[in-house]
Amino acid sequence: MTDPSLPSAPLVIAHRGASGERPEHTIASYTLAIRQGADVIEPDLVPTKDDVLVARHENEISETTDVAQHPEFAARRTTKTIDGQTLTGWFVEDFTIAELKTLRAKERLPQLRPANAAYDGQEAIPTFAEVIALAKAHGVGIYPETKHPTYFRSIGHPTDELVVTALREAGWDSAEAPVYLQSFEVDNLKRLATMTKVRLIQLVAGEGAPADGAAPSYAAMMTPAGLRAVAKYAYGIGPDKAMLWSGDAPSPLVKDAHAAGLRVHPWTYRAENYFLRAPFRRGTDPRAHGDLAGEIRAALDQGIDGFFTDFPAIGVAARGRETK
Repeated sequence: MTDPSLPSAPLVIAHRGASGERPEHTIASYTLAIRQGADVIEPDLVPTKDDVLVARHENEISETTDVAQHPEFAARRTTKTIDGQTLTGWFVEDFTIAELKTLRAKERLPQLRPANAAYDGQEAIPTFAEVIALAKAHGVGIYPETKHPTYFRSIGHPTDELVVTALREAGWDSAEAPVYLQSFEVDNLKRLATMTKVRLIQLVAGEGAPADGAAPSYAAMMTPAGLRAVAKYAYGIGPDKAMLWSGDAPSPLVKDAHAAGLRVHPWTYRAENYFLRAPFRRGTDPRAHGDLAGEIRAALDQGIDGFFTDFPAIGVAARGRETK
């Protein structure tokens, strides 16, 4: 397996673990990803009411846990506005860690991944500390994302400080640490650059703008000048995989990012036809698996430095050609 502290080899980043085969952000999902050869495992982080970081993609947890089946928490169902989006459900920040530990995880995409639903109800929500311990035990790295940092800071839960404290307690506070810390926002990454020496990754979407209003659009950040500005505080970028292409031809993004001194880790490579680019789909069933390895290899041919995938075993096999 590639040493996660070495930036020269394309990293296989286990997106929410092996989330194509197990419910996302569970110890089972991370453990399977490690067995499949992933270099780093990716926990998205949100804070509880008592400021314990846990691994959930969103702070609204009705789609990924059985919270709706717990009558003792029925009164906590509420409506909030998060980064301009109005959501109704149950939110991590309204629960203590002890309360969250009574819930069990479930598959977020049961229509596309019905086999994963067989594992519903088996796993608890892991804490960031538990994910770090798992990574250390198996000698892999971590690639945490701070979710909605401006929102959480506004309600008194500053996630940047919580993440940095946890990393320091793990002994990870250097550019050589097997850690890549990511965010779709800008100002919190700039803040983190003054708080920790671990590698920072600026996530960017194909449309829209950072929720903190620090840039007019993600597109503006991906121009040559914008990339040079990102390079002042970040080690690399994590773009939507679609941004690597202009029609069927490679876009200039990888070349421009490398010219600015940035690594490129696109997201997210998934096996189902529903998520694949058209040339790599096989048949018309959106749940059927297409040529994920082919799509990954096409990106590797552009010179990417790593990639997020829900299927680490396929990613490791596709990457193997590049690292022999």
